[in-house]
Amino acid sequence: MASATYEKILDAAEDLMVSRGYNAFSYADISAEVGVGKATIHHHFPTKADLAEKVLARYRAKNRRSVEELLSSVSDPAERLGAYIGYWEDCIRRKEKPFCIGALLASEIPSLPEGVVRQVQGHFSDLASWLAAIIDDGTRAGTLEAEKGAAAEAEMLMATVHGAMLAARVAGSDPEVFSAIARRAVEQILQRPMR
Repeated sequence: MASATYEKILDAAEDLMVSRGYNAFSYADISAEVGVGKATIHHHFPTKADLAEKVLARYRAKNRRSVEELLSSVSDPAERLGAYIGYWEDCIRRKEKPFCIGALLASEIPSLPEGVVRQVQGHFSDLASWLAAIIDDGTRAGTLEAEKGAAAEAEMLMATVHGAMLAARVAGSDPEVFSAIARRAVEQILQRPMR
């Protein structure tokens, strides 16, 4: 069982990575945020790469739990996609984790340690697989159309959602900007004529 300090360090690191990126925070920043010495942080996470890998592994585990909850509570594929968009709208509106840490760190891949890169790639693989499965379910049910195949549509939707996060951030974390872009991407999958 992880200690409260361990979890607080992970929380602070995640917040700092979302707001600044991997390369723009240090253990001194976490120390100031959590109120523990750098030696305590090093005790739990010997290197910054270790810390970032654990943050991303925890983020991915949370996402898997959220997906499982969504799958058990929402059966319609189109509604599942809407709930995915709704989750990010809510995060942006509340300014609480208003950006996907995986997407943010993807822009830093050239300068990230190998283990962190693997976690970022794993995040995108997880997300693409989940979205493709939803789109595939929708095409089989006749409610969605994947003109280029479920995997390609999932990649396009994922890229659009992350682009919408960027546009919202540029607009001062405006959830309406995000919604206008991301919801339109889902509508395009819904509005294509069925064959």
